Amino acid sequence: MTPNQLECIIEAALMVTDNPLTLAQIQKLFSEAELPTTIDIHAALHSLKQRYADRGIELREIASGFRFQAKAEFSPWLAKLWEEKPPRYSRAFLETLAIIAYQQPITRAEIESIRGVTVSSPIIKSLLEREWIRIVGYREIPGKPALYATTKEFLDYFNLKNLAELPTLAELKDLDAQFSSLQIQLALEEQTIENTRSESVEE
Repeated sequence: MTPNQLECIIEAALMVTDNPLTLAQIQKLFSEAELPTTIDIHAALHSLKQRYADRGIELREIASGFRFQAKAEFSPWLAKLWEEKPPRYSRAFLETLAIIAYQQPITRAEIESIRGVTVSSPIIKSLLEREWIRIVGYREIPGKPALYATTKEFLDYFNLKNLAELPTLAELKDLDAQFSSLQIQLALEEQTIENTRSESVEE
């Protein structure tokens, strides 16, 4: 198999799948006789990333693997394609999520100590239901309160490969703007790619 053939197969797979693909999942596309090495796959992915550098979509690696998505810079135009707006969250919700992301693992009492106010149960429940946070253990103190940490779903939603890609605290001058902007961009990216796939099928 030539490098170009490998690149085309990976490109097609990423275009038609609904979810990001890991290196292991990409390897499963091939038989034993033609199984590419991880080095070959990385080279193909790098080539694809360069090929799409000047296009409207980009190849991005997030926590769950690799995916194609619309570039954030085109969000102002893409937003006009859909009437439904991404959900907006309260400042308390975003602050709680940010504290967990930067201070994990952390208890509810510790979150409240940092915020200076009580964290409502609906906020914690909503974060758990969205699978953006999870209980990773219990603090060895009286009452053994739950320890919360972010999840792979959190990283995927906010377009991050790992926690090291979180912006520094100095960069977070406005939590509402930072998180809301990112939410809108990702929602648009997901919708754009989905529409692109649908159009390809129709053609």
